Amino acid sequence: MNGKKTEKKGRIQDGLQNRFLTVLYGTAAGRTLLRVMISPAFSKLGGRLLETRLSALAVKPFVRANKIDLSQCKKERFRSFNDFFQRELTVEARPVDHGADSFISPCDARLLVYPVTNDRRFRVKNTKYTVQELLKDERLAKRFAGGTLWLLRLSVEDYHRYIYPVTGVKSQNRKIPGVFHTVNPIANEKYPIYKENTREYCLFRTQDAGYVLMMEVGAMLVGKIENRQQNSAQVLRGTEKGAFAFGGSTIILLTQKGRVRPDDIYTENTKHGEETKVRLGNRIGTVLKEA
Repeated sequence: MNGKKTEKKGRIQDGLQNRFLTVLYGTAAGRTLLRVMISPAFSKLGGRLLETRLSALAVKPFVRANKIDLSQCKKERFRSFNDFFQRELTVEARPVDHGADSFISPCDARLLVYPVTNDRRFRVKNTKYTVQELLKDERLAKRFAGGTLWLLRLSVEDYHRYIYPVTGVKSQNRKIPGVFHTVNPIANEKYPIYKENTREYCLFRTQDAGYVLMMEVGAMLVGKIENRQQNSAQVLRGTEKGAFAFGGSTIILLTQKGRVRPDDIYTENTKHGEETKVRLGNRIGTVLKEA
């Protein structure tokens, strides 16, 4: 009975959030407020509040509302809300698929996969993008012509640490400053959020999967993208890459043409406009070694 009540409460919360975002992004008055809410200063202020000891009082209500299992955490007492939000789970809670041909999810998320055309274009829902707009680098964008874009959208209840999806040599990180739209699909219908939001990416050179790009996209109240390794380095699949601060956020992966094939369930669900829930370390595709 309690489970049904919690599920109903969750649906009510989702409905209220969606109605608020519809007003925020779909009305003149809402867009006036929106200009303030997507600013870096707003996210920075929110981040500071969530680092305070007082903010820890919000942890228990948040855990109950989102049915979060704290027994999977390495600790269960937190000095602030952000300390809780960036909690570290045990290795057993998120086992990593180490299959030789497995391409894995770097995070807990809702996954969509999109083909990148030969002229480096792709479409998220009804919004058109180019890889060049996303990366601000025409030469790099050419590497991914005809490849695949993997869009992993994290919601507030998800685990917000993320891992390296491949073993290889990573490049130095590149940061692209921007604003902080929410990554809720409602926002993407109105604004090209993935080329407007603050983001950071690096390129991996791998032995079997060719070049793989990984990008972290900040979102409303996510003023921090905390990557552990900023410089070029050898990295291992399954080791921690970084974490997001509070809020929804997104990780984007780009793979080259003919190098990684998404598993059928993700391709089919995307065709029907459906996100598929995945967890950090889950297999989401197959690495296709060159003949």
